[in-house]
Amino acid sequence: MHMKLITLDIETTSAAATFDMASMELSVIGIHDSARDVYEAYTVPELPKLWPIIESADLLIGYNSDHFDIPILNKYYAGDLTRIRSLDLLAEIKKVLGRRIKLDSVAKATLGKKKSGHGLDAVTWWAEGKVEKVKKYCLDDVRLTKEIFDFAVANGKLRFDDFGQKRDIPIDASAWLTAERTALTHTLPF
Repeated sequence: MHMKLITLDIETTSAAATFDMASMELSVIGIHDSARDVYEAYTVPELPKLWPIIESADLLIGYNSDHFDIPILNKYYAGDLTRIRSLDLLAEIKKVLGRRIKLDSVAKATLGKKKSGHGLDAVTWWAEGKVEKVKKYCLDDVRLTKEIFDFAVANGKLRFDDFGQKRDIPIDASAWLTAERTALTHTLPF
């Protein structure tokens, strides 16, 4: 059986300076859908098209997604997205290292690629009405997250830049691709 993996990342309309999740609003969500091998970005009015895709996922993959992306996205969803199995790459790294490492540091050391910008840029672009620019930035992060996931599965490790030294992070990805069916049907017709 092929698992349907949804790699996701969100951008918000305001900065996370206060870390007041209740007041944060979604601007854009970007996904990679492994079943169709496509990258897509959605704004809030487009979310009804996204829900069936997410509901059919076997695994949601993100970076800091269990504490940021999924809780914020959940505010817009009729059901409970936390019931879908998820893999938070940052949480996996923290389990091994005991601390958080920025996506940019992991991407640079593991893939030799950098983030295309900063989350604060996306907030500014959104305020300026540059929706396509926010979507592109968000999908760039989805692409990095997917490539980091794929690297960990293939190599059993990730890397990060530790003050100029590349260091390995041993990652046990052996259970990541085992199917555990958790699909939801809150927005699908019965």
